[in-house]
Amino acid sequence: MLGYSYLRGAEKVLDEIATTQMSAIEKAASAIANSLSHGGLLYLFGTGHSASVAVEPFHRAGSLVPVRPIVEHAMTLHSSPKKATALERLEGYAGIILDDSGIRPGDSLIVISNSGINSVPVEMALGAKSRGVTVIAITSVRHSKAESSRHPSGKRLFEAADIVVDNCSIPGDAMLDTCASPIKIGPASTLAGIAIVNAISVEVIGKLHEMGIEPPVMMSSNIAGGDDFGAKWDEAYADSEAARSLASKRP
Repeated sequence: MLGYSYLRGAEKVLDEIATTQMSAIEKAASAIANSLSHGGLLYLFGTGHSASVAVEPFHRAGSLVPVRPIVEHAMTLHSSPKKATALERLEGYAGIILDDSGIRPGDSLIVISNSGINSVPVEMALGAKSRGVTVIAITSVRHSKAESSRHPSGKRLFEAADIVVDNCSIPGDAMLDTCASPIKIGPASTLAGIAIVNAISVEVIGKLHEMGIEPPVMMSSNIAGGDDFGAKWDEAYADSEAARSLASKRP
């Protein structure tokens, strides 16, 4: 029952995150809540399968509203995995992405990369920090430490970010040894990243409440009252300028 073994493996990874990473998750949430309370936005960026983690909290029921995923379609594997892989290693690309993102000093950025060794994720972290943005990494520290950086600085993502949350996955990502395949099967990093992003999100919501700010939370449009509840936030965050008004919502 390989499926059962995978689910148990996933449970073990999530338990390790809960046991070892709550301090980092809380630190990330505090930084984000402080940013949002002063009118900042939360940006997320990932390449390859990590792009799925970056879009997870956007317009998501039960998640924060002032969230902006930075999606570079050429690096999402949807069209050409070979091209996406080559672009992720391209020095200088991240600066172009940042210039086009709308990110500003005082914002927060979560950079997701399981390996944390390729140029674009590292440059996103370094470039955002140089612009006055707090950078949070979600990465596999074990994988990164087992490999050399592909960025000229020699840094890996966990060495370039302000705050690091370890996704607790192993080098190579896949978890299961089996006679069915000569290599390990069953990846863990995406589900781990999504769990971490949502854990950060709910921590931020709690911290905003403690600060006396009504947390801007998305409600599902597929339950009664969802559309009306969401309408006020749609209006408040209709554009990037209005999205920076959270600080004025203190009671």
